[in-house]
Amino acid sequence: YELDGEIERYDTATGETRRLDIRVPDDGLNRRPARVSAAKQIEDFELSPKGERALFVARGDLFTVPVEKGSTRNLTRTSGAHDRHARWSPDGRSIAFVSDRGGEDQIHVVAQDGSGEATALTSDHQAMLYAPEWSPDGARLAYTDKSGKVYVLGVADRKRLEIADDRFGRVFDLAWAPDSQWLAFSLQDDNGTRSLWIWSAADGKARRATDELFEESTPAWDPDGDYLYFLSDREFAPQVSAIEWNYAGNRITGVFALALRKDAAHPFPPESDEVSLEAEKKEADGAKGKSDEKKKDEGKGEDAKADKKPKPVKIDFDGLADRVVRVPLDSENITGLAVIPGHLLYSTSGPFFYGRESYEKSKLRIFDRKKRESSVLVEDIAGWAVSRDGAKVLVRSGGAYQLYDAKPKATEKKTVSTADLEVDRVPAEEWREIFDEVWRRYRDFFYVANLHGYDWQAIGDRYRTLLPFVAHRSDLNYVLSEMVAELSVGHAYIEGGDFQIPERPKVGLPGARFALDRAAGRYQLAKIYRGDNEEAKYRAPLTEVGVDAREGDYVLAIDGVELTATTNPYQLLRHKTDPVTLTLNAKPSFEGARKVTYRPIDDEGGLLYLDWIAGNRKRVAEATGGRVG
Repeated sequence: YELDGEIERYDTATGETRRLDIRVPDDGLNRRPARVSAAKQIEDFELSPKGERALFVARGDLFTVPVEKGSTRNLTRTSGAHDRHARWSPDGRSIAFVSDRGGEDQIHVVAQDGSGEATALTSDHQAMLYAPEWSPDGARLAYTDKSGKVYVLGVADRKRLEIADDRFGRVFDLAWAPDSQWLAFSLQDDNGTRSLWIWSAADGKARRATDELFEESTPAWDPDGDYLYFLSDREFAPQVSAIEWNYAGNRITGVFALALRKDAAHPFPPESDEVSLEAEKKEADGAKGKSDEKKKDEGKGEDAKADKKPKPVKIDFDGLADRVVRVPLDSENITGLAVIPGHLLYSTSGPFFYGRESYEKSKLRIFDRKKRESSVLVEDIAGWAVSRDGAKVLVRSGGAYQLYDAKPKATEKKTVSTADLEVDRVPAEEWREIFDEVWRRYRDFFYVANLHGYDWQAIGDRYRTLLPFVAHRSDLNYVLSEMVAELSVGHAYIEGGDFQIPERPKVGLPGARFALDRAAGRYQLAKIYRGDNEEAKYRAPLTEVGVDAREGDYVLAIDGVELTATTNPYQLLRHKTDPVTLTLNAKPSFEGARKVTYRPIDDEGGLLYLDWIAGNRKRVAEATGGRVG
């Protein structure tokens, strides 16, 4: 019989049990590390502040991708962690994200250029976290957890405040004011609808901004700080079922604005065509000239805008809920909202049907606030993200990612390539992370808090001991299904994963053999194959003209990454196709070291064959005193 993955034998006569020692030789191909594409496993994306690069979260790693020129950067390279919910800092220098690399979700930051390691800003959370949102000044991060708690975290001092708690659900619509002193979000009321709240950094208090009558969410601040736009479900014209007496709401959402100050002008006042008087025109032209001179003195273009600090946002909370203005748009199935200079961006979709697709594709629309006109920017979308400056929008459509100018009738687009999204997959590390995340998700989201009375911690600890024996993804799925089955619950399924044998990794070979000097803790070039550089198939990289590599040299670094006894040198040579730079020295230290660059090969078979022939000739010559060839 089987017990904990082992075969045991029970002797019915003596009552003794004995574990059978069964060993099956195996190459462990399914546990072999490999570089795999993550392009089909993108779970999140956004743009850099000015739209020069795109940020993707794929297969647990963070990537930045150039819109046109440059290379794709993997910023985290964590096969054993799930990095997600990434957001670019306003100054473009850093990226904040959620990672479970320490065993629980915590907030981290990493440099956007890929330099340095990620830094954890929190360490004590024990629940799933959601996307951190940067304040425009980059000083704070706001984020939420699965329990509905809303936090504000100081990036520099790492001081954390719990500013709100949604007792009934989770919060996904955090929005900072332009001056970084206010944070808007929605909370669910006792009657089941959501209302807008605004937190003040000055006094640390969260105040209600709207009443409880309607469903309100997705706050978005006017760049000038005069209005807070939001979505609200207020158009109830239900469709009645033809089969049973029931109804369904469709196209019930509209866009609204709160006038933050009592003296704020109406964002869409009555329109009236008036005669333009010549005197007024001259006066306006004169004012324009003075304005142009002022701009010239202050600076030019984007530099002047960058230096200009946002004006303080003032909010009169007395009567705020009554200062609601409806944006002149028809109610729709609206699922997203962003306010950019002069315009609103929002997405719409058709009605939802069970069993078939909607007859209407999702669209990204843009509303001109001055002209009060809405137009379709992109048809058939599956997601979108706007740059912080509001100039660019990245759209996912038909499996591709395309960049548009965020303005009406923008037809020119640039396709952002995801072809180079690749991760270094280490199956054993991935499997452990998957196990831990599944365990945490049941802990966090099981429909009853007591998990049917079972000790979930003990169950997890018991099944975690089986991970060293997992040799294939199907093994992991089996372990997970058995663990979840302990809860005696239905509708809990485990499926999916990588079942194919990984491809053989490609290595930028130097045509040499490494040997470890254990005393020095460094690798040496123990043997350099001479080859025959006149023939391409016998080319020996380290003996080519201009490559000063010698047998016995210590290899201190490969392409700038230090090589020590704890790292296999071939690990640093994986997927190297461009010239590789070695840092070499006759002694195991960097003092006086030199750098040599070689053109790698992907197969040393020809060199080994040539070396074997040369060795045979030498032995024959030595054995016969040179009389036999």
